[in-house]
Amino acid sequence: MDADGVEVVVPRRMALRHVEPFVAEKKPWIERTLRRYEAAKREAPAIALRHGGIVPYLGDVLELDVRVEPGRTRPHVARRGGRLTVKVAREGTAAIGDALERWYRRQARAEIEPRLDAATKRAGTRWTRLSIRNQRTRWASCSQDGAMSFNWRLLLAPAEILDYVVEHEVAHLEVLDHSDRFWRLLGSRCPGYREHERWLRRNGHTLAL
Repeated sequence: MDADGVEVVVPRRMALRHVEPFVAEKKPWIERTLRRYEAAKREAPAIALRHGGIVPYLGDVLELDVRVEPGRTRPHVARRGGRLTVKVAREGTAAIGDALERWYRRQARAEIEPRLDAATKRAGTRWTRLSIRNQRTRWASCSQDGAMSFNWRLLLAPAEILDYVVEHEVAHLEVLDHSDRFWRLLGSRCPGYREHERWLRRNGHTLAL
């Protein structure tokens, strides 16, 4: 098995006409194995807050270019391709982490708002307000009046995880609880939601600077 698909190796004496039925019979096992293989590749990468270290961003990995500039009054963070330049006044992971959190919070609004617009348009609903927070136990919430709250740390996860959480909260605009009706509605819009839930349970504790 490689990154491009599945390689089938059979005994020399096996007739080629038997290969296709054999693969068809094993298709459920192959698909389960491929899903596990892809999930393993999508584990959250280790974060390193230092020059040359890395941070994740919606499935991408950004290399940190940290520049210490004593006397700087406020941190500055800018992305160019796969590199994130971080300018801070003092050395240390605390200063880098604070600068990055400010940047991720700004990016979270820019990433989430269009996703919310698209999801509510598809659902025929509407949201009213969007806030970006740093909850320790919740990834997002939706109030009865359509106010949405999302955790900026979702940007440390792959993009499909953020997309799932957006769909989850948009479904709450129609069904506020977690009844069977809610899960059926969510499943119709996000068929892979169970895998995304499992990913968050497995990796959620790592999504922090």
